[in-house]
Amino acid sequence: MLNKVPEVTLIFWTIKILSTTVGETGADYLAVHVGLGANVTAACMASLLTVALMLQLRARRYVPWIYWLTVVLVSIFGTEITDLLTDKLEISLYVSTAVFACALAATFGIWFAIERTLSIRTIVTKRRELFYWAAILFTFALGTAAGDLATEALGLGFQLGVIVFGVMIAAIAIFYSLAVNPVLTFWLAYILTRPLGASLGDLLSQSRNYGGVGLGTVHTSLAFLTVIIALVAWVTFEGDRAGGVDPAQ
Repeated sequence: MLNKVPEVTLIFWTIKILSTTVGETGADYLAVHVGLGANVTAACMASLLTVALMLQLRARRYVPWIYWLTVVLVSIFGTEITDLLTDKLEISLYVSTAVFACALAATFGIWFAIERTLSIRTIVTKRRELFYWAAILFTFALGTAAGDLATEALGLGFQLGVIVFGVMIAAIAIFYSLAVNPVLTFWLAYILTRPLGASLGDLLSQSRNYGGVGLGTVHTSLAFLTVIIALVAWVTFEGDRAGGVDPAQ
């Protein structure tokens, strides 16, 4: 089958950051404002994510709406996993961050030991795709835990959190431009976009009393979802006009 992962471009990173923001604000909206609670929200998102993953795995090529729907659902589910551990089980953010970091490292280790590559340009078998999505899930969970650890436990706050994580991603982009290992820089940036998006989402949605802009989770989620849908539609249109060329080429 063709490579199942989109080409890494500015649009890719834009949609990725927007999806992480939706994951943060969407999870808060469903769990708190709708009143589903963390347990029900996690169960609902797990069910929807399972369906989306089945569609993604059955596809023989990269289909933008299926891929990005799966990413958004992973983002919400990954947020709920961390929230459950922190709020319900009262597990320290230091512990959850370390656990998710170890789980991600183990996933990468097993993936590389079996496939001898971690490149997203070679997701051309079901096994590699399963490793890829397992890694994606742990990057979201780790990014959520690390972001909460930085902005809440360490007291950076939302505004400073956006700046710090943005600077870190910019530094990785510089290393990438200097021909530093592209696989390593990709995955580091992928992990860091999660806390960046979460900090951005909290900054926009939270009340001014808590250091936010006060837009609320509904308006923030809808605004970012609208942009995601528009960008995915654009990518789909461009792909169809190009004749469905494999994005890895």
